[in-house]
Amino acid sequence: MKKALTFVLPVAGFILSFPVSAVEEDRYDPDLALQFSQHAIGQTIGDYQLSDQLGNPVNLRTDFDGRPLVISMIFTSCHHVCPTTTKHLATAVESAREALGEDSFDVVTIGFDVANDTPQAMAAFARRQGVDAENWRFLSATDDTIQKISDDLGFIFFPTPRGFDHINQSSIIDRKGMVYGQVYGVTFELPWLVEPLKEIVFNRPSSAGHMFAGLLDRVKLFCTVYDPATGRYRFDNSLFVQIAVGASMILAIVFYLFNEILKARRARKNG
Repeated sequence: MKKALTFVLPVAGFILSFPVSAVEEDRYDPDLALQFSQHAIGQTIGDYQLSDQLGNPVNLRTDFDGRPLVISMIFTSCHHVCPTTTKHLATAVESAREALGEDSFDVVTIGFDVANDTPQAMAAFARRQGVDAENWRFLSATDDTIQKISDDLGFIFFPTPRGFDHINQSSIIDRKGMVYGQVYGVTFELPWLVEPLKEIVFNRPSSAGHMFAGLLDRVKLFCTVYDPATGRYRFDNSLFVQIAVGASMILAIVFYLFNEILKARRARKNG
């Protein structure tokens, strides 16, 4: 089986489009899969309709518009990789929401095995992984929709005798529906997910017209830092302490110089 990919690259002012066979029977090229995934950064995802684990319709753009979104692609009959990926993502999401706010972003897990990943199967998968978080939905879709979403996200998968081979990625979508970044691996370092989300959450366009809110977002952006010792994010106010100390020293120097200038003027007058 082959999955045909098309790369569109700007070269010397021209646009070159060429097909790439990244996947052949019993062959999977991770380098080409990674290239295809990276090429999706900057693309805008479509407003496709899917169904959540309760069978309710969900629109991938309009239902999440204005909020950052993390998208993970899995298949429910997977016995190791997808469950491990989802459990690790759940831990990372919990830490990210502690740092950025409980309602700061949404998460969706999409089942790409159309024949088996029904709403009921997605609900059962979520229960097995112990995921019952707010703002996290498990979605099913038609084959055509899955193909379009996969192309938008730069996600490659193909069937094998074992189930499916696929790139392990979580895609970060910004407030306007654009692929902002990709996080790779069954497990990954927490900052790989949180740092791009932090940039989106704390630089939100809605704050642009409000000086105080915009300043507060900038403060949160620079002072929400990762602590390797604990493996968590925390608010670090040491920057403000350093600024305050520095400003106090500068004011003291200015005050001293001003007094010295006044003394010199008085001495010239009295002399």
